[in-house]
Order: sequence, then C-alpha cells, then structure tokens
Amino acid sequence: MRHVWRWFGPIDKVTISDARQAGAEGIVSALHHIPYGAVWTPEEIEKRCQEIARMDDGTPSTLTWDVVESLPVSEDIKTQTGNWKEHIDNYRLSMNNLAAAGLRVICYNFMPVLDWTRTDLRWKTAHGGTTMRYDLIDFAAFDLFILRRPQAFSDYPAAVIDAAGRRAKTFDDATAARLVANIRAGLPGATEATDLESMRRELADYADIDADTLRGHFIDFLSEIVPLAEQLGLRFCCHPDDPPWPMLGLPRITSTEDDYVRLLTAVDSPANGITFCTGALGARADNDLPGMVKRLGPKIHFAHLRSVRREDGTIPGSFHEDEHLAGDIDLPAVVTALLDEEARRAREGRGDAVIPMRPDHGQDILTDTARNAQPGYPAIGRLKGLAELKGVERGLKSK
Repeated sequence: MRHVWRWFGPIDKVTISDARQAGAEGIVSALHHIPYGAVWTPEEIEKRCQEIARMDDGTPSTLTWDVVESLPVSEDIKTQTGNWKEHIDNYRLSMNNLAAAGLRVICYNFMPVLDWTRTDLRWKTAHGGTTMRYDLIDFAAFDLFILRRPQAFSDYPAAVIDAAGRRAKTFDDATAARLVANIRAGLPGATEATDLESMRRELADYADIDADTLRGHFIDFLSEIVPLAEQLGLRFCCHPDDPPWPMLGLPRITSTEDDYVRLLTAVDSPANGITFCTGALGARADNDLPGMVKRLGPKIHFAHLRSVRREDGTIPGSFHEDEHLAGDIDLPAVVTALLDEEARRAREGRGDAVIPMRPDHGQDILTDTARNAQPGYPAIGRLKGLAELKGVERGLKSK
C-alpha cells in the first residue's frame, strides 16, 4: 500500500513538514475554501500542489498530491433541485482540471446534509488523551430537544427517548452549545453553512426523498460523471456513511455491502469504486470487513484504516474512535485482505495495483492536546497509527 496523509491546506495545524516526518509518502487534500458546486480551477489546483511540494522552511518535501478528498457533491445535486445541472457541469470541469494536473483518485461522499457526525470531539480516554465519540443518547437529545425536528419522536425507541429526555435536562447553555457545535462540525474545512436554521431548511428539502429516491439521484450522478472519469483515467471512490445508519430522518445509502453492490452494479465501471473506511463501516457489527475487501476488492480505490469501539450492540449505537490496533476492528485481517487484493491486481497487470491508504483519524496524545488540530486529525496520534499499520504490513509481507 502507498501510505498517504490527509492535509487540510495552510490552515492545518499539522504541517507538510510534520506529515513528511511522520512517514507519509503522499498527501490527501482538497480545496475546502471553494464553495460546493463551484469549479476547481487549474490555478487553485496548481497552488495546492505547490503548497504540498514545500516544507515549512521552503525546501522540497518530496511529497505529491496523490488523492483528492473530497471533491464535494452539492446538496442541489443530491436533491436534484436548484442549480443541480449547473453543479454537475462544474463538477465535470473540475474533473478535467484535476486530471490535467495529474490527479487520478477522487474520494467523495453522498451523505445528505451532514458528513461525518460525532457528539464529542475531545472525549477523554482512560490514558488521558482525547478522541472523537458518538453518543446515541446525546444525539437523540440534540434531535428531540434542541433541533426539535418534527417526526423525531417516531425515529427512536421509547427507552432512548426517555434517556435522552433525562440527559437534556442536565444540559446547561454551554453544554448544549458545545453539543450543537460538535454535531455541526461535519467535514473539517467545509464551507456550507450548517447552523440550526439552515439545517432545518436542508432537512426539509429531504422531506419527500426516501432511500430509493436518493439512490436514484446517486445513480443519475454516477451516470453523468463515470463515463468522463473513464476517459480521463480517473478512479472515483465513494466514502461510506459515517455513522452507517439513518439519522435526522435522512436516508443513508452507503452503509452496508449490499448498498455498495447496488451502486457498483448500477453503473459498472472500473472508474466507479469505493473508499473502504474501516471506521465508518465498522461502527456496524454486521459489516464483515475482511470479507467485504475480498468480495469488493477490485473496486477499492482508496483505504481509510482506523478502529472504533462499539459501546453497545445496537444499530444505531454509541461508539468512539479507539487506537488503531485496539477497538472492535480487526485491522490486521483487513490489511491481509488488502495485500491479497494488491497481489491479485499485480498478477492481472493492473496499473493501480498499489492501493493508497491513510491512517484515518487518531487519538490526541502527548503534545497533540496542545496543538488543537482538526478534530480527528492530530499529528502524533496519526503518526502512531501509521507506524502500527506499517508494522502490521511489514510483518505480513515478511511471512
């Protein structure tokens, strides 16, 4: 695997020099400052390439921009409303510009309204560091008693509603505000507004969109971009839902193996693939991750390796981001399956035999707690994860 590292641009408190010293071979980045639906111009793409090519002191970093994460899909495209056709045209222009700059792997998602969702971005662990956590009761308390979404009470079992009501009564203004901010955080660097009022409006846009309708919109989107991706030699890879279950009354369509099979077969192309995120998919105990790699391996264009600890046995349920080789995800088994897939591709002579992999998320440890980097993206916590995953990979290859 090729070991890559997510970098959010000059705003990132973890620098290109840090990434280089951590052992990264390439960079995963995006143009977060450009509004969703707008064109990524050649000038902006080249600027990001140059920023990646230099370390803090101006010397060459030897790093290149290897993976785009993410080229965002606008809400207009997902709902097929407003300027959605113009946004697809702009998306295609961005694809042309990225291909001209030498980019080949493009990660994106089709999650409505919010991207990843957590209720606590700095949850204290037993060893004194912090990590991200999704607490089902806190989320229900937000949905029921802060957002006050219509129909919310029909989406939770009575026991969860009762627990959420008791939890909400303990919130002071500061606690409630922090919970709202955590849930609104979504994708670091995102430019679309996600305050409560805009969230209510966006949720209303999905009132008549169920999973089948959203899936149809997704297939329409794929039908527009995949033929061009084939022409340009691009590999598109959709990130799974995070968490992988319906929330806020919104449909989810990339949460399970069956979800991906339906989308991959609807638009069957080498350019239509998967970002295999073990943390997102692994929040569901019914997802067989090593088996998914074996069965869907030819369509895996990018891997996010992290582990979560499921705190209960329910779907949905609470979970937190654990150390990479702890938690409920058997990452050595996943790495074994990914290496087998790479070997299979090499035998076939595929040009993409090497799969880019990044150590996804990480606990804030040591001086990470003072750096206050993007939630989930500390320097030392990810360095530790990358080192552990490299060790697993080296050990498996030496057998």
